[in-house]
Formats: sequence, C-alpha cells, structure tokens
Amino acid sequence: MTGPQIRAAKNDDQDAVRALVFSVLDEYEIEPAPKTTDRDLYDIEGFYGDGMFAVLETDDGDIIGTVGITPLSGAACELRKMYLKPKYRGRGYGAKLLKHAVERARALGFSRMELSTKRIMEEAIGLYTKFGFEPLDGGPVDKRCDRTLVLDLKSGR
Repeated sequence: MTGPQIRAAKNDDQDAVRALVFSVLDEYEIEPAPKTTDRDLYDIEGFYGDGMFAVLETDDGDIIGTVGITPLSGAACELRKMYLKPKYRGRGYGAKLLKHAVERARALGFSRMELSTKRIMEEAIGLYTKFGFEPLDGGPVDKRCDRTLVLDLKSGR
C-alpha cells in the first residue's frame, strides 16, 4: 500500500471525474454547467492538451481528487477543477494536488497562476492562501464563482 497517487488523466476517466466534480459541486449547492464551465470534463485530453489534468487515485483505482491547469494570456495559467472527495479531506491530499499543479505550471513555463472560486469553499481558500495565493480584486469570475486568487509562480514556494 503506497496510498493515493497522482497520475495524468485520460478520457477513459471522464465518467469518474465528472461524478466526483459534480458531487462536490452539489455538496456546495453549485449547479454543474456541462455546456460552459464544465465542458472540459467531456474531452479531458483535448481540453487540457496545452496544460495538464491529473487525478489522485487510490491503490484500488478509485479517483478521489482532480486538478487541472490551462493557459490564459501571456505567461499566466488557470488552476481548474481542484476537487477532493469529502472523506479524503484534511489528510494533506489537497496540498499534494496543489503542489503538483504548481510544479507542473512552473515546468510548463508559466509565471502566474489564477483561480476562480466561491467564498463558501473556505477550506480550499485556506489551502490556497497557505500556498501564497492572494485575492485579485476585479479579477475574472464566472457566474458560479465570486472570488479570484492569484499566485506568482516565480516566488520560492
């Protein structure tokens, strides 16, 4: 037993990834948006081809977490779809996923990472803040997010 491991997601994972993401959205009473914000979950490999999408998988093949990054303009990228099943929270797996995304973003040459979230996701915001993310006033948001955070990837964290 090695514990949950991060691996690159494949299109074969789409059903399990959607089930996880949509269940977390439901937990926070957020409506999934398969035609807009969540369209990436119907072609993971295609949508994240210029970035990265990874899953956190248990030894028995259960996908318990997700994280992705996509390019924005210039040297910026967006952190997307960072979700973790409730029973695995508080064990350091969220930090493991976020660290992986930050390292991959740096390796891909990005110097800035942005994310949009909702204020009710307090645990996630606490994790992002611990990693050095700061609020971006007037940043881009979509209809289900009310907060944007940014991380300077050139910093030492």
